[in-house]
Amino acid sequence: MDSATRLERRLGRIAAEVETRFRAALASKESAPATLLEAIAHAALGGGKRLRPALVLGAAAVFDPDEEGAWPGALALECIHVYSLVHDDLPCMDDDDLRRGRPTVHKVWDDATAVLAGDGLQALAFELVVSGPTSAASRLEAARILAEAAGVCGMVGGQQRDLEAERTTPSLDIVRAIHELKTAALIRASVEIGAVLGGANGADQAALRAFGHELGLAFQIVDDCLDETQSSAVLGKTAGKDKEAGKATWPACVGLEASRKAASELVASARSRLGGVKGVETSLEFLDDLAEFVVARHL
Repeated sequence: MDSATRLERRLGRIAAEVETRFRAALASKESAPATLLEAIAHAALGGGKRLRPALVLGAAAVFDPDEEGAWPGALALECIHVYSLVHDDLPCMDDDDLRRGRPTVHKVWDDATAVLAGDGLQALAFELVVSGPTSAASRLEAARILAEAAGVCGMVGGQQRDLEAERTTPSLDIVRAIHELKTAALIRASVEIGAVLGGANGADQAALRAFGHELGLAFQIVDDCLDETQSSAVLGKTAGKDKEAGKATWPACVGLEASRKAASELVASARSRLGGVKGVETSLEFLDDLAEFVVARHL
C-alpha cells in the first residue's frame, strides 16, 4: 500500500470516529437549547479534513499506542477549530456564506446564533481536554497549551492582526506573523498536546512543537495559494475571497510560485524534525505522511 492510500484510509477512520464521538458529546447536552445544538452540529459534523485531531492522535501514538488518552484532546482541537470557522464567517469578520460546501451557520440561522454556537464550541473544548484517562498533570498542561494557542497571543490575536491588515500593503514579515498566530498556533498545539497526552519527554515535545509550527505555517501558505487557484466547489468555501477582500496573504507579497516554494521548504524542514524523535516508527511515518499531504493539496 502506498503512503497516499495509507494516509487516506487512516484519515477516513479518524474522520468517522470524530463524527461518532462528537455526536455523543452533543447528545450528552440534552438540556441545552435545541436550536443551539443544531447550529453546532451543522458546523461541526459532516465535513472537514480533521487534520488537527489526526495530528493529536498521531503525535500521541508515537509514545503511547492506546488512543483513548488522546481522544479528548483531539476533539477539543476540532471544537476550537470549528468555533473559529463559525466566527470567521460572520459578516463582521471575513463575511462568507459558504463553508465545507454548505451555507454557513449565520446564513442558516442568524448572527447571534452563530456567535453562541462558537461560544459553546469553545467551552466544550476545555470541558473535553481536561477529561480522559491520562494523568491530571498532562491534562492540565494540555489545557494550558490549548488556551495559549487559541487566545490573544494565538489564534484570536491572529484574527485581529488579519482584520487590521486588510486593504493595506503588508510586508512578508507581517503576513508571517498573522499566519503564525491565526493558523500555525493551533496546528502546533495539536501536535504538542498529542505529545503531552502521549507522555513524551521534554526533548521530543520540543521537536514536535517545531514540527507543528512549520507545518502550520506551510498549511496557511498553501491555503493562500488555493484561494487564488481553485474553485469554490473544490474548496468548499468561496474562492477568491482573500484577494477580493484585500487580505494579507503570502501570494499577495511574493506571488504564487515563490509561495509554493516557501510552503515546500517549510514542510521539508518540518519533516526533518521527526528524525530526532524516539518513538513508534509507524506513528512517525503517519506524521510524515500528514506533512506531505499538507503541501500536496491541489498545489
